[in-house]
Amino acid sequence: MVVVFVLAALLVVGVLVTANWYVWRRLFRDTTRAPGPVRRIGAAVIAGGWVLTVGALVAERAGAPFWLQRVLAWPGFLWLALSLYLLLAVLAGEVVRPLLRRYLERRAAARQARATTGVEPSASPAAADERIPAGTAPPQTSDAPDAPQSSGAPDTLDTPKAPDAPESPDTPSSRTTDTTEGADGSDAGAASPLARPSRRLFVSRVVAGAAAAAAVGTVGHGTYGVLSGPKVKRVTVPLARLPRAAHGFRIAVVSDIHLGPVLGRGFAQRVVDTINSTQPDLVAVVGDLVDGSVKDLGPAAAPLSQLKARHGAYFVTGNHEYFSGAEQWVAEVRRLGLLPLENARTELPHFDLAGVNDVAGEDEGQGPDYARALGDRDRSRACVLLAHQPVQIHDAVDHGVDLQLSGHTHGGQLWPGNLIAGAANPTVAGLERYGDTQLYVSRGAGAWGPPTRVGAPSDITVIELASRKA
Repeated sequence: MVVVFVLAALLVVGVLVTANWYVWRRLFRDTTRAPGPVRRIGAAVIAGGWVLTVGALVAERAGAPFWLQRVLAWPGFLWLALSLYLLLAVLAGEVVRPLLRRYLERRAAARQARATTGVEPSASPAAADERIPAGTAPPQTSDAPDAPQSSGAPDTLDTPKAPDAPESPDTPSSRTTDTTEGADGSDAGAASPLARPSRRLFVSRVVAGAAAAAAVGTVGHGTYGVLSGPKVKRVTVPLARLPRAAHGFRIAVVSDIHLGPVLGRGFAQRVVDTINSTQPDLVAVVGDLVDGSVKDLGPAAAPLSQLKARHGAYFVTGNHEYFSGAEQWVAEVRRLGLLPLENARTELPHFDLAGVNDVAGEDEGQGPDYARALGDRDRSRACVLLAHQPVQIHDAVDHGVDLQLSGHTHGGQLWPGNLIAGAANPTVAGLERYGDTQLYVSRGAGAWGPPTRVGAPSDITVIELASRKA
């Protein structure tokens, strides 16, 4: 087992090193003529970025001083996102590169044709025949009288010939002509200012510049989207056993806030204000509230005490709570006015609301217990279950749950991460049905690692329950 783990780790390191060497080559080596400071700076930036990334991850998990976590988190996690999109952009550039070269080669060939023949490539052959070669006299026409010819007379006047003078280095005849071959093997030096080596360098610089701009723009836009706060999404979910009196009941679902060294108290306040603006009947916080201890993040989580809902705010643990001290955080959210559902159920006026611990709690003997939360309930009543991970849906189906509310996936967070999330979860985002049970997965309000989302915007979802009896 240890050997397999070591081999897997070596494979991952090898892939990362190869990918970063490739990015360095395309962005720095191929855009410079020779080794120099630009290549060295590029290597330092890429290596330094990964040092900060690893440092940020280790500091967070090792419980380093919070100030150090904050110092490392911003540049380290942003580099993680930027390096991904630099790699993707450079790979996309491989498609553009040959097309741009071909365009430049055709333009160079056209210039050479004009310089050699003086004819536009699209001109007709007849037009080329009508042109007079340079240095020749115009042909006489039949209408002009013949000039008298004197036999033996010289064609030009005899004038004294100047002695040969040495050519100046500045004279055109002594200048060195660039005879670099063009892409078609011909002499393109005089015809095109971009001979083959220069053309290759030009293409590399254009593609590298475009790739860098695309990556920076993508990460910048995705980061702005996270920091500006989640948007409200509204979904109507009909439940067969929901009584008519509960028709239109609104549940504000928020998951994956991920308060930590990057997202702090200000972000938590924006989330709370957004939830309160929807005027929900109930608030469901479905895990991954924090990435850090109560000591470090207690002040950041304080705005949660301002949550307002007619039937209260409820909380279940996510996997990151078990990295951060789940017992302490359960006590803290209870102090802030939220009601933790630790494998428990509460009977609301028109349906049951249950919650189970995250599967990550199994390592601490605090995993999900469906029998305790759902075993003795009245099956004639509708039931809504809060469970952090979508993979818990199969147990929900077995226990006759009508609707499970989950998070965890972030919707993939960074495209194409949705493909990986889709392979590990039954549903990545949105509403789906599994037998008689429906599952809704929120993309989450915050972000883990890079405070960046691409192709998976953050959200707070207002679930409006609908009765089929209404």
